[in-house]
Amino acid sequence: QGGVNIVSQFDKDDVEAVGLVKFDFLGLRTLTIIDWALQTVNAQRAEHNEPALDIVSIPLDDAAVFELLKAGHTTAVFQLESRGMKDLIKNLKPDTFEDIIALVALYRPGPLQSGMVETFINRKHGARVEYPHPDVEPILQPTHGVILYQEQVMQIAQVLAGYTLGGADLLRRAMGKKKPEEMAKQRTIFTEGAVQRGVEEKTATYIFDLMEKFAGYGFNKSHSAAYALVSYQTAWLKAHYPAPFMAAVLSADMDNTDKVVNLIDECRHMELEVVAPDINRSGYAFTAGVSDSTDTAPAGGTIVYGLGAIKGVGEAAIEVMIHNRLVNGRYSSLVDLCSRTDSRKVTRRVYEALIRAGALDTLGGNRASLMAQLPEAIKSAEQHLRDSAAGQSDMFGSVTAPVQAQPMAAISVPDWDEQRRLAGEKETLGLYLTGHPIDRYQEELASIITAPLAELNEETPDSGTARHRGQEKTIVLAGLVVDFRTRNTQSGSRIAFITLDDRTARMEIRVFSRVFEQYRALLANDKVLVIQGTLAFDDFSGSMRLNANKILEIDQAREVYARRLVVDVGAQKAGNGFVRSLGEVLTPFCEGSCPVGILYHGGTAQAHITLGDEWRVHPTDELLHRLRELAGESQVKVVYK
Repeated sequence: QGGVNIVSQFDKDDVEAVGLVKFDFLGLRTLTIIDWALQTVNAQRAEHNEPALDIVSIPLDDAAVFELLKAGHTTAVFQLESRGMKDLIKNLKPDTFEDIIALVALYRPGPLQSGMVETFINRKHGARVEYPHPDVEPILQPTHGVILYQEQVMQIAQVLAGYTLGGADLLRRAMGKKKPEEMAKQRTIFTEGAVQRGVEEKTATYIFDLMEKFAGYGFNKSHSAAYALVSYQTAWLKAHYPAPFMAAVLSADMDNTDKVVNLIDECRHMELEVVAPDINRSGYAFTAGVSDSTDTAPAGGTIVYGLGAIKGVGEAAIEVMIHNRLVNGRYSSLVDLCSRTDSRKVTRRVYEALIRAGALDTLGGNRASLMAQLPEAIKSAEQHLRDSAAGQSDMFGSVTAPVQAQPMAAISVPDWDEQRRLAGEKETLGLYLTGHPIDRYQEELASIITAPLAELNEETPDSGTARHRGQEKTIVLAGLVVDFRTRNTQSGSRIAFITLDDRTARMEIRVFSRVFEQYRALLANDKVLVIQGTLAFDDFSGSMRLNANKILEIDQAREVYARRLVVDVGAQKAGNGFVRSLGEVLTPFCEGSCPVGILYHGGTAQAHITLGDEWRVHPTDELLHRLRELAGESQVKVVYK
């Protein structure tokens, strides 16, 4: 749109009819990812006087690659990262490069719907393989007797019926296009040629029918092999150089926040340390780095968050800040940063986004202090720039020394609470990087839930939770909603699928229509929910799945499961109007079901006092926050059944 160049188009059939060849040129971003990863890898190898890695020369029988594939750890592996493909890989259990070629060809609608995938897998794992004729065994042996590739159709035609290479290609095209008149012609040619070579007519007809059936699903093996090689190379890099590879993948997708979130989760699963963005360390893209703490650095390596992945910070602003850092050294303070950058490119909103993302944490002070200091820092920087411009030269034109930015007194304010800090990270990064909203509830939830999600995910039909297929067990679990979607059923009702994350694992939960209608107001992303449901083995997914029966917010869960709320009070605290203040805090939350107790310490004695029923409360987050402000952070506890 709006272009001035001429574009011509011809119908592909017309082009073919006049003898022209149509070429498809596929640009693969994965090749760029491999190149970026290799640049990092080879830079690291050069530092250790090691020869550069040539990705073309890696062995195609690497055990670590096939272990990674069979475990289903194929996120970010080219062509092999979808949920359906992961399930196929786990069932197929590839152990040769030929298996990867087959995977690429098998994971398409035709093979999946025809039943040939199940046949292929069963035969690979020991089911009997039958060949329609001894001469086709060498051709079909790599695919366990299944006609999977178009090249196999051509080879069978050559071997059994004496087709030339050109004639075999015409047969392949005829089968792919399913033109009846052409197929009838090819059937005659194939059958007659096979009979002339000693094949029984009945067998020749059967083989042609078999070829015709599978030719509609057949994939070009040369295409599949080329893609499989790229798949293998990415899997090899992930297995042997996880940090450089994942940094390259993250950099390629950093404009897509949803993908970045999933990839960061994968990094954590791989035990890679993901370092928060840092104005004095980060580049525009994600980089594989060295941990600041060798004592706590994970074995997998470290990835430094790229500034380009922060929402609200443009590329031009980042380039200005990084260039100045490389030329003039690290930034020492917020004022130093503001005074060394062009305010036309780095605006106040950019600084605010950097602060919320944690990218300025190394400049001193907490995030709340940095945000409070920002207006004065910008004002000071603007004055510094005016002074610098005025003092660049004297009346004779000679350059004078640059005017230094005046240091500013630090503004000390209490840091944001965890909820606000994490909300800022979620807003600017798309994920919670330095913590998790469920962290502050972990101690409470341990008294409510049946088990963490990681333990539930490990359950199998033969384990204690679900000893037999079809057997269900009622459990309680909790987590942060990280994905929520609905679907209309054939009856017109709606069901929901929510994915919970409790920092140990994730689990998808089905919410059928009756439960969905009852609790739909609670279902939203970024909510901490407690869910009671039935856990059973799902034959389709081959894993455990929960059907929700009851859904509660954390405040509601306390109301249901808490036995009492206890405030620990010492003799010194009890004076100075404490009792009156306690009553003022409790009153707005009364008429609940949770009893309130006072654990009083007076010298060498202590007493437990339970307040009257009129002081029963709703134990909400807000009430707990106010009580902790009054009595102390560690002096308020919820006791569970």
